[in-house]
Amino acid sequence: MTDALWQLSASQASALMARHELTSEAYVRACLDRIRDREASVKAWAALDEADAIEQARACDAMPRKGPLHGLPVGVKDVIRTKNLTTQFNSPIYQGFKAGEDAHCVAVLRAMGAVILGKTSTLEFACGGQFPATTNPWDVSRTPGGSSSGSGAAVADGMVPLALGTQTGGSTIRPAAFCGTYALKPTWGSVPFDGIKGFSPPLDTVGLFGQSAEDLVMLAQAYRLLEEQPQVLNRPLRLGICRTPLWKQAETESAQVFELLVQKLKHIGIECRPVEFDSEFDDINRWQDEVMQNGGRFAFLPEALQAPQALHDDFKAKLNNHLGLKGPTIRHALNQIDRCRMQFEERLEGLDGVLTLSAPGIAPLGLETQGMATFNRMWTALQVPCINVPALWSATGLPIGLQLVHARYEESKLLSCLLTLMPHLDANRHSWNSK
Repeated sequence: MTDALWQLSASQASALMARHELTSEAYVRACLDRIRDREASVKAWAALDEADAIEQARACDAMPRKGPLHGLPVGVKDVIRTKNLTTQFNSPIYQGFKAGEDAHCVAVLRAMGAVILGKTSTLEFACGGQFPATTNPWDVSRTPGGSSSGSGAAVADGMVPLALGTQTGGSTIRPAAFCGTYALKPTWGSVPFDGIKGFSPPLDTVGLFGQSAEDLVMLAQAYRLLEEQPQVLNRPLRLGICRTPLWKQAETESAQVFELLVQKLKHIGIECRPVEFDSEFDDINRWQDEVMQNGGRFAFLPEALQAPQALHDDFKAKLNNHLGLKGPTIRHALNQIDRCRMQFEERLEGLDGVLTLSAPGIAPLGLETQGMATFNRMWTALQVPCINVPALWSATGLPIGLQLVHARYEESKLLSCLLTLMPHLDANRHSWNSK
């Protein structure tokens, strides 16, 4: 069993630890061994301190169990501050920087007994500039997606069972889709963003990665996102099928496998009804981008004042308002998004969740791209919870992300929908030996 410990999901490992059949130290060591085996190819990590991780694990083993996350290792995106590891934002300005304190989302995990294993690689400041070296574990010539590149790749490759990311456009759901793992972007604001390098406050959201649906439930419980315990529903599901206003940008194969899945679900008795949008939604991705880029006018002012010579031109351009954004433009974008949000949530009456694609297609070739956020921007703007499910696959065996969406603060319903849907999906089709 020891050789296979790294293949355990967080929920599986937690159950073994609760029965005293697995120690945190053994599990952490197995993850570190996997990292040694794979990091030269995947390059998912920005900072690791093996000795500290093992020390944390031993401390967990020596104390009473605090809950389901006790003793479980977690990777943390390197724009999220940690007191015991460097937080460098993939920026030359912050080389060797230690914040000396944990971000809110990290402090919660640490207080629940989790082991902060290391910092995962990211696009510079999670929004531009320098690209990470991270590769896609299914095909190292392809992008893992971003900006939570290292978190998606590390969880998908079995280096760590859980990880934190962020999303302002598509930075959690997109890497989860490209790398073939589970991820939850919660309702905006439900996990405080304190202690994280922000970009656009109306959009910035903490993201949660796991190796299974049950792992996402554990993380959602940890952050108090659930009004009730998710469970398998004892009735047929009622799903909304969403082909967004930008559906024409879906790659042919992705659209085909999505339609085949919808037909399969209908055949087994799941109600599938279209969730359609009027023309008012046509510009929602543009409005999201305007709100997002407007954040760049202010987010990097400290760096511009302290180290202008080291600040990447991307961020100087944002600070200098290279898009010429003005107050009326942003007010209009925010107002239109608010109207769309209310319309969307009204259309969810009686539905257990909305099914759509997570990305236009498989991970693109090349590491100087993060992929397109075409099927993420809309949901980020609407501030609703989204889950990526690794349930669709290309003819070449690469993951195609399936996305579940619901109204704000409906994480319990969304996860119940996922748990009920799981037996009908080709999820977790991992082939570890091929990586």
